[in-house]
Amino acid sequence: MWLRPEEVLLKNALKLWVTEKSNDYFVLQRRRGYGEDSGGLTGLLVGTLDTVLDSTAKVAPFRILHQTPDSQVYWSVACGASLEEISQHWDWLQQNIIRTLSVFDSGEDITSFVQGKIRGLIAEEGKSAGDEEDPERFREAVLRFERLFGLPQREKLVTYFSCSYWRGRVPNQGWIYLSTNFLCFYSYMLGNEVKLMYPWDEVSRLERTSSVLLAESIRVCVRGEDHYFSMLLRLQQTYLIMQQLAEYAIVRFFDKETFNAEHPLANPLHIMALEIHARNQSFRSFFRLPQEENLCEVHESFLWVPFSHVNTLGKICVSENYLCFASQDGSQCHLIIPLWEVRILLIFLQATKNVMVKTSALEKKQFGILSDLLPSSAESVGQQEAPSTTSLKERMKEQSWQIHFAEYGRGTGMFCTKKTRDLIVRGVPETLRGELWMLFSGAVHDMTSHPGYYGRLLEECMGSSSLACDEIERDLHRSLPEHPAFQSDTGISALRRVLTAYAHRNPKIGYCQAMNILTSVLLLYAKEEEAFWLLVAVCERMLPDYFNRRIIGALVDQAVFEELIREHLTQLTEHMTDLSFFSSVSLSWFLTLFISVLPIESAVNVVDCFFYDGIKAILQLGLAVLDYNMDNLLCCHDDAEAVTVLNRFFDSVTNKDSPLPATVQQASATANDKSIQKVDISDLIKESYEKYGNIRTEEVENMRKRNKLYVIQTLEDTTKQNVLRVVAQDVKFSAAQLDELYMLFKRQHFVSCYWSVCSPALQNHDPSLPYLDQYQLDQSQFSSLFNLLQPWTTHTHVRSLARSAFRLLDANGDGLVNFKEFICGLDILYNRSFTEKLKFLFKLHIQPAIEKSVVFCPSGRAKVDLQEYLKQWQEDLQRREENIKDLPRINQVQFIGLTKTLYGVFHGTEEEESLYRAVARVTSLLLRMEEVGRKLQESSLQKTPQTTPTSTPQPETSPTLPTSPENETLAEGEGDQPESPASPQETAPSHSDITPTSTSRPSTPTSSPTGTSSPMLDTPTDTPSSPSAVRDGDWSFSFEQILASLLNEPSVVRFFERAIDTDSLIAHACKNQLKVAHFKTSTNQRDPPPPKKKELRYKMIEIAQY
Repeated sequence: MWLRPEEVLLKNALKLWVTEKSNDYFVLQRRRGYGEDSGGLTGLLVGTLDTVLDSTAKVAPFRILHQTPDSQVYWSVACGASLEEISQHWDWLQQNIIRTLSVFDSGEDITSFVQGKIRGLIAEEGKSAGDEEDPERFREAVLRFERLFGLPQREKLVTYFSCSYWRGRVPNQGWIYLSTNFLCFYSYMLGNEVKLMYPWDEVSRLERTSSVLLAESIRVCVRGEDHYFSMLLRLQQTYLIMQQLAEYAIVRFFDKETFNAEHPLANPLHIMALEIHARNQSFRSFFRLPQEENLCEVHESFLWVPFSHVNTLGKICVSENYLCFASQDGSQCHLIIPLWEVRILLIFLQATKNVMVKTSALEKKQFGILSDLLPSSAESVGQQEAPSTTSLKERMKEQSWQIHFAEYGRGTGMFCTKKTRDLIVRGVPETLRGELWMLFSGAVHDMTSHPGYYGRLLEECMGSSSLACDEIERDLHRSLPEHPAFQSDTGISALRRVLTAYAHRNPKIGYCQAMNILTSVLLLYAKEEEAFWLLVAVCERMLPDYFNRRIIGALVDQAVFEELIREHLTQLTEHMTDLSFFSSVSLSWFLTLFISVLPIESAVNVVDCFFYDGIKAILQLGLAVLDYNMDNLLCCHDDAEAVTVLNRFFDSVTNKDSPLPATVQQASATANDKSIQKVDISDLIKESYEKYGNIRTEEVENMRKRNKLYVIQTLEDTTKQNVLRVVAQDVKFSAAQLDELYMLFKRQHFVSCYWSVCSPALQNHDPSLPYLDQYQLDQSQFSSLFNLLQPWTTHTHVRSLARSAFRLLDANGDGLVNFKEFICGLDILYNRSFTEKLKFLFKLHIQPAIEKSVVFCPSGRAKVDLQEYLKQWQEDLQRREENIKDLPRINQVQFIGLTKTLYGVFHGTEEEESLYRAVARVTSLLLRMEEVGRKLQESSLQKTPQTTPTSTPQPETSPTLPTSPENETLAEGEGDQPESPASPQETAPSHSDITPTSTSRPSTPTSSPTGTSSPMLDTPTDTPSSPSAVRDGDWSFSFEQILASLLNEPSVVRFFERAIDTDSLIAHACKNQLKVAHFKTSTNQRDPPPPKKKELRYKMIEIAQY
């Protein structure tokens, strides 16, 4: 079958292929292991690799490669399972293609023609097949995917491929499954099972690689570990899909964007949806069209170029509102025609199949009407300071552009060619700069498709106040303060309106530093509304993710810059092994497009090139700057010297052709120093294009995508390291355990929106906060994770226990718990002494009494002032250790809740029976001590009847018993269990089950503080009344009393002091985190079944008697 042309990195890796036929343009090859030499050692090896386990996973044994003439570059164009099948493709190429290729002069033209023809054949086969896919086979794959990896049905499988996963030097043949949130692989061979499942949000590297052993493979790096997948029949297609899915994960989980119902991931029924979405994005990015445009048709075609009188091979692309053309390399010629400007469309269907388009702009050009397209210079801010007479060089530039307009057209229908780039490199005239910036950036299309939008924005945001507005006001007078245009209220007001309107349009970005500098330059050469749309084009299309809190886009381009330095400036790379220095130095270059380091008269020339070639122009110029200063940089001994070298160089850059008056130009500190050699900005830009102009925009975009994953994960690793460094001082977990626990804590955010593509993303993740507060859990997320990690198998009221722990650990009462708060609570349960663990449980039940008077904000965490945060941090450091004497006393209802919690903790242990009896003895002792104390206190007031020691009365709970919100929660938590172990009437049998000296009596439920029956505690009905029963709410115990009593029970002390297998609990949580997050009503899988009714009555009666 025909294949989408893909470059073959290694033609004959390990001699795996044997050439059968060849000519000047094509090579037919057979894979070793098939045919005559299949019995040899190499043939057996290759055959084994291709047929491991699954016959459907075979690499096609025959293929056809196209060789670019005078080059070592090969392209795969066809493959076949048999010699007959591949011979049909070979014969077709011989009869239909070979003769045509002889008319081309360039090898690149030949390759482009072959690629276009093969793609056309694939398209025709797709239409004839009707894009049919076996739905039954895909459904079987979905069921197999769900069964193997235990994921819910809402985890949507996008596609799957057969491949080999390399573990060391051993290939494991299996299937790779690509779903919306996970990369999965499964293989089973001779009892050896390999199962991988990694979330896309943890992938840090994703790239195509080649080696001597593996001709082509896909490398996936997850948490520092590399994984290689090879022997994919459609490797490029697989790689692109993986790249898209990883990018979507970043957008959802880190950028906190939402997808609408039309997004392909909202319902990935077919893989074509992802391909179409990616194709639309590339189309809009290349031609810089509005976000609403979608690619409708693409056809290989020739464009008649009237000024050259030749046909240019390329593609014609049609969207809803535009007709676009790009030559084969994208730089030779491209054209954009708005369909609303088309006046005449002539189609010649006979023989030639030509189309002629005539637009209104071409009609104006034909009649010489050019003045109508000139902007009014008086409406731009900078034109107020324009000189009355222009220099000779400026007039020559204007004349060159007028000739260009007459020959190539003007406005949106202008041909953009190499000559256009040459004029850009020389510098744009002052009078045409605003018009050309609008045209090349695509802002003219945005403004045309949104008439009146800017005015409506100004009306909406008029008089509004926000954090962005405050930041804008603070930076207004820092924007080009030396320029006369911004020394008056006119320029300042225009700058304020543009920045405020954009902050209102895009609240996700709002306002970021460096936007004011860029907008100031835009206002010098464009009208106010045009400057607004230019800012939109820069922030949302040309420099994505630059202007946010973490400036991810700038960091990504810096990573691309480092990669280009290693490729083009090897001498500098060898001298400076650590290239991170250039990242820190070049940050301002990218954020301000060199405006902050160059004089304004030179910086505008850089902006000219940026609007024409995008970020590629900035990267080229950065390389040229380093190359120009190579000798001086090689002599530097430290970073400070290198910074000085670069600063001196930028001070020496001038613009000899600038028509700006001396009052506007920014004279550098070395302007009058004749000993320093001056560098003209035009020469520097020209040199950057001559040396590094071969860098293609497609390569830059691919490097951006590849490095974005790495940059994101690097930022996340930095956050993790800072958090762990702070937390490690206060806990006893090992470094590896802390790392695993942090990943569990962080992943708890993501599982909440894994299966809700259209829902809002993380609300509690704010990278602008301090490291400890960037990730926080709300009560629901905390409960799920706490139940997975808590070391005891409490079953009776696990939900209420988690809610109580959340309220206790939420120190500031904002409804969120950060990692330090969470891990400190977990450290007590895992690693602390018996006293600390008991104190933690004690505080869970008295929590409302010691709770701080803070306002609970269930909607989330409000913005915290940095000074307030530092003050609170200082107070935490100075806070003295809590003394057990400072703890308040626990009343009867709270004490009953504590006892029930202990019973739940002991359930399922080997010493369960002795632990229950120990708690019963302690409880009996404490209650009798309290009874004696009450009697001694009341004896001074009145005489009280004595009671026999064998029949200690159980006082009924008074309606005036002090209520506790915490205990109400405990009761509710027990009642909302899916399966109650026993009904209230069955939980407390007669006392004779335990104490033979007492008589058997029927029992009734005890009133709870809320007036309802207690679900776990019953009281005999014939308990004699006593004065103490009236004031039962006054009963209370101190922590010291409870601690002293429990210390006399060795079994209880041994239970809490025993070592906990932390690693196995963490491994269990990692394995079941996704399951628990999806099935919220299911119980922990390691929990034993609920106790039987008789056992529960037997174990609860001793506390019930009191």
